[in-house]
This record gives sequence, C-alpha cells and structure tokens, in this order.
Amino acid sequence: MRHSLQVGVSFGSTSGIITTLGLMVGLHSGTHSKIAVLSGILTIAVADAFSDALGIHVSEESENKHNAKEIWESTIFTFLAKFVFASSFIVPLFLFELSTAVVVGLIWGFSLLGFFSFLLAKSQKAKPLPVIAEHLLIAFAVIVITHHLGDFCQKFLQ
Repeated sequence: MRHSLQVGVSFGSTSGIITTLGLMVGLHSGTHSKIAVLSGILTIAVADAFSDALGIHVSEESENKHNAKEIWESTIFTFLAKFVFASSFIVPLFLFELSTAVVVGLIWGFSLLGFFSFLLAKSQKAKPLPVIAEHLLIAFAVIVITHHLGDFCQKFLQ
C-alpha cells in the first residue's frame, strides 16, 4: 500500500471511530438528545475531518521526505476516511432510539477498530491479540472518560 494511502486511511479511520464514539457517549450521557448527538457526529465528520487532514498535511510536510503529490494524497485520504467513518455512525440514529443507537454505534466502532487492528498486526507480522487489545483498551478508556464528562456536565453544569 502506498504511504500516502496508508497514512490517510489508518489515521482517518482510527480517529473517526474513536472521536465519534467518545462524542456519542459523552453527548448522550450529558444531554440525552438525539439532535445533539446527530449534530455532534456531523460536526466531527466535517470540521474534525478537515482539522485532522490539515494536521496530517502539516505533519507530512514537516518530515521533509514526501513530494507534494504524496502530501496531498495523505491529506485527502485522511479527510475522506475520517468523514466516511464518522458519518457511518449516523445510520443507527435513524434506525433506533437514542440509547439503542449508542449501543449499536459502540458495537460498530469496536468491530471496525478490532478489524483494522487485526489488519495492522498482520501487515506488521505481529501477534494480532496484543495489538487489538491495546487499541480497544484505548477506545474503552475514551468512552469511559467521555461518559463521565457527560454525566458531570448533566449534573453540575445545569
């Protein structure tokens, strides 16, 4: 796989999954509002995708190893991956009640992250289980923290 594609897709997909899961869980526990969660996901899919794409762009430029085409490919692939993966969490919101949609989103996100972690481990000829466990543990920590932040906002800032 070309470096620019690998950078963009691996970063964009992982960031899209973990950021969106954290946002969904935090907004759900803090607001219990489907509109707030939907608006948050759309914001992540657009604003954060652009932000991450620019971050990758600057990072790749700072390495001083890549030509302009490779840098722009990484930028575009990051945006597209983040946008697509973040947007995929909208589907459960249209199909289910909010609490169920969040659970479905968690299952979807953990499944995607586990699958991508498996592929990464295989490409690096590493044992898949430790790589998968490490990435899922980080995602779990984000979810627990954002849930508690949402609860905090719900209870203490109203």
